[in-house]
Parts: sequence; C-alpha cells; structure tokens
Amino acid sequence: MAAPAEQQETASDGGGAAEFERHRPMLLGLAYRFLGSMWDAEDVVQDACVRWLGIGQDEIRVPRAYLVKMVSRLALDQLRSARVTREAYPGPWLPEPVATDALGPMDTAELRDTVAFATVHLMERLTPPERAVFVLREAFELPYDEIADILGASAAHCRQLFRRAGQHLADGRERFHPAEEDHVRLFTRFLEAAQQGDLGGLTDLLSEDVVAWNDGGGRVRAALRPVIGRTKVLAFISGLLNRHAVGATRLVDANGAPALFTSLDDRSQLTSLDIRDGRVHGIYVVLNPDKLGHVQA
Repeated sequence: MAAPAEQQETASDGGGAAEFERHRPMLLGLAYRFLGSMWDAEDVVQDACVRWLGIGQDEIRVPRAYLVKMVSRLALDQLRSARVTREAYPGPWLPEPVATDALGPMDTAELRDTVAFATVHLMERLTPPERAVFVLREAFELPYDEIADILGASAAHCRQLFRRAGQHLADGRERFHPAEEDHVRLFTRFLEAAQQGDLGGLTDLLSEDVVAWNDGGGRVRAALRPVIGRTKVLAFISGLLNRHAVGATRLVDANGAPALFTSLDDRSQLTSLDIRDGRVHGIYVVLNPDKLGHVQA
C-alpha cells in the first residue's frame, strides 16, 4: 500500500520535535487501541518521543511509518506486562473511557469502531499478538508485510492471527453502530426508565442476554462479577436505584459514542451502552476514579 503524499516527507522537513507532534494524536489513538488505557498510551507515546529525538532522523524517509512501528512495538511490550496486572484486578477490568476528540483521527468507520468501548473491551480476550495485528490491519490498514516486520513474524502468520482475532470478536461485536441521534435517543429512554423505576420500559430496551459490567477497581463498591441476563440486570438496576439517588447527569462524547457521566456526592461514574439492533446488549459502568480523568474535563 503506497504511503499518502503527506507521509513521504523526511523528518528533517519540519524538525524532529515538530514532526513528532504532527503525528502525536494518531500515535495516541494507536497506543490506546493496543492498551485500553490512555494513561499507559501517553507513557508509551512519550517514551517514543524521547527515542525519536535521540536518533538521527535525516535518513528516515517516511516518519509516520517509522513512528507507527516504534509505538506499536512499545505498546505491545506494555500490553504483555499489563495483562499480568489485569489478571489480579479486583472485579471486572474495563477500558479507560476517553473523550473522543483525544483519540486521534476518526476518518474511517474502522477507526471509529476500534475505539468503541465495547470493541476495546472485547479486545481484552485477544492475545497481545492477535490484538496488535487486528488493530494495525483493521484500523490502520497496514499491509501484512509491514505488520510482520513490526511483530517479527511472517506475513502468513499475521494473516492467521488476524483471522483468529476476527473469530474471537465475531460473537460480541457489531460492526455498524447506530447513528449518534439514535444512540442518544435510546440512551435517553434508558435513563428516563431507570430514573422512574419503569421496569417495563427497561425490559423493552434490554436484550435477553444483556450483560452489565462494573469496574470499581477496588476503590469504589461495585459488583465483582458481570451481571448476566435481562432478569438479573433488571434486579441489579432496581437495587442500585433503591440504594442511591440519581445524581447530576450529562451526556459526553467518549470512545466515539454518547456516554452518560454521573456525579454523586461521594463518587462519579461513566456509563456506556453497547447497542445492537435497537436494544442494549452491554452496560459498562466505570466507577474507578483513576479511570475517569480523561472524560471529566
């Protein structure tokens, strides 16, 4: 795949630091797709910046490709170590929600889909190499020979990894997300039904196999296991409403879709919905205060 004209400049055209900053938003989005954490993505990209400024750049013909390779390798190393930590996480581990405008370019449906909260969460079931190949191929449309160079594998093996990743994600992933106005409309109906204790209205909105995930990170009280099935999710929502008054709420744009940010006296939370075929299939509630810094501004 030929590089676009704007990628054919050498690093010396605008200075090393300026060249890196030109690509920083894209690199942050790339690293976030690998890691599901903007804090970790920022660390990876800053590490890449230090390394970039420490090398001779005059002979690098395509800075973007070089930086994608560098950040991908750093993020892959970080992902391998992060998986060990996440296995010991108290309760379900959910990705860090991030304001959409901080996730880099969203020029294609694939770029938007691969930062969708449900997709980033699903990618946790992939091995690090599968996730790397999926992100680089699906979102950034890299040819297999370039992906193979990044991973130190053969192009044929990368094709197998991509096929395997697609199989792992197929059951829980909706490629075509509802239009924003439809998402907002359903989100509003969901919130109104919850606030009014309208269990009949909620029943109509939830799929039979809906799953509610709650991430308190050991910092905030939250369910330690996914709540599975319409009946149990309805009981769970009803119990929450009986224990807590609904706080101040506002819609925010996070991970490429509307999400609900709620502020209570003692905590805040962000709720994201996975909507497929006009019904809610997944409810993701992030309560861990360490994960809300990139959506509160």
